[in-house]
Amino acid sequence: MTGAGRDTGRKVALAFAARGAQVLAAARTLSAAEETVALIRAAGGTASAAVLDLSDPTSVEQLRVDRLDILVNSGARYLAGEATPEDIADTIAGAATGTVLLTERLLPLLRASGHPDIVNLISAAGEPRHHRSEAHPAFYAAKHAQAGYAEILSERLRPEGIRVISLYPPDFVQDGPRDATSNLTAQSVVDCVLFAVSQPRDCFIRAFHFEQLALRS
Repeated sequence: MTGAGRDTGRKVALAFAARGAQVLAAARTLSAAEETVALIRAAGGTASAAVLDLSDPTSVEQLRVDRLDILVNSGARYLAGEATPEDIADTIAGAATGTVLLTERLLPLLRASGHPDIVNLISAAGEPRHHRSEAHPAFYAAKHAQAGYAEILSERLRPEGIRVISLYPPDFVQDGPRDATSNLTAQSVVDCVLFAVSQPRDCFIRAFHFEQLALRS
């Protein structure tokens, strides 16, 4: 899975490992990926680390994967505030181009699996007419591209039995109370992922769209 070196990506990796999955934790730096692997192994799970920079096509091509049942696309740079041209290019390349290149490269492995799933952690910023995120417009652009790819991929891979599951959470917090008056937490996002991939193979959940907490005056 991508983006496994911190925050939500790390939580997803830990959750899959706790349920017996052998996790390939990919992150931009080896140290971040190895931290996640160490946490998984300390909890009794199985994992290996890999360096993957989604903004670099060469890095995508060099990733070595021998077998794959579930691809989790969670690696994407969040961008807010002032941004340099390099920031903008990196954000769009990672979330949009990188996601497409990696998924296309790994499709043969998914086709060889008996229970293949592609999980995309997109963002409400990728939904039409969503304007409530504080993210930079380049992040919106990247997420709309990612959403468009996921949509057509789901349609075309359905006959092959490959499920494409996309999540569109609003801006959320890593930790916090999990009640109706609080912001969405990363753990709730993780729980949605686990729910979707655990369903019988006749159940194709295309997307999770979340009701956002109302703005307070």
